[in-house]
Amino acid sequence: MDWYYAINGQQQGPVPEKTIRELAATGGIGPDDLVWNADMGGEWARAASVAGLFGEAAASTRAGTGGSTLNRDLMRQARECLTGNWGAAALAFLVMFAITSAASWIPGINIIAMLLITGPLNLGVSILFLGVARGNTAEVGRIFDGFKWFGTALLAYFLMSLFVFLWSILLVIPGIVASLSYSMTYFIMADNPGITAMDAIGRSKEMMLGSRWRLFCLYCRFIGWFLLVIFLTFGVGMLWLGPYMQTSLARFYDDLAPEQAV
Repeated sequence: MDWYYAINGQQQGPVPEKTIRELAATGGIGPDDLVWNADMGGEWARAASVAGLFGEAAASTRAGTGGSTLNRDLMRQARECLTGNWGAAALAFLVMFAITSAASWIPGINIIAMLLITGPLNLGVSILFLGVARGNTAEVGRIFDGFKWFGTALLAYFLMSLFVFLWSILLVIPGIVASLSYSMTYFIMADNPGITAMDAIGRSKEMMLGSRWRLFCLYCRFIGWFLLVIFLTFGVGMLWLGPYMQTSLARFYDDLAPEQAV
């Protein structure tokens, strides 16, 4: 059977199954690269989701606990994943900040510009740091991968913003709860490139049932770091705090959803 694969958006193939397995074994393709064959229908899939492609050992390193890992351990795991990746991760955040800042200053259309780029950039950041959390090398260019699914990412951002706004009309707390419920949406989209925006949001709500308080507590653990960054580095430290938070959130996702981390 012929296979196709895509690395950094560049499609290659066809290659026989023996070759695709050799590429997986030698690092020619990574767990987060996309693969496709005729039996898979119209949707590409992450290489790690193909049974047997990376073997049982690879699968075991991704298995979560169903959400029982302590937040402090998730943060420790995030720091370990970022070892050797801090520079590229900080550069990715700097690029994202530069892009959003430039968009926000476009006269007359700044609101539209921000609406158009925020969703795809958020998806790209999730793709990047989900990869880092799974042991891959940080690649700055991955923050633009979200634009490959521009329409879905844009719609997801619009719907989540709308839903959070509507819940916030009632009270602040329902808005916070809604935001926590939708927090896994971009990670789900990263793992399922063909998913619709509403399906990703729905899956996020299902995943977060019973776990919203734990995620809220994880966010709270960064408050002290955030204050230090603001008052001691005048915000510059966010270039490193941002990746730390994103990788911790990605570890939270993988720990919560072992069925998607295989």
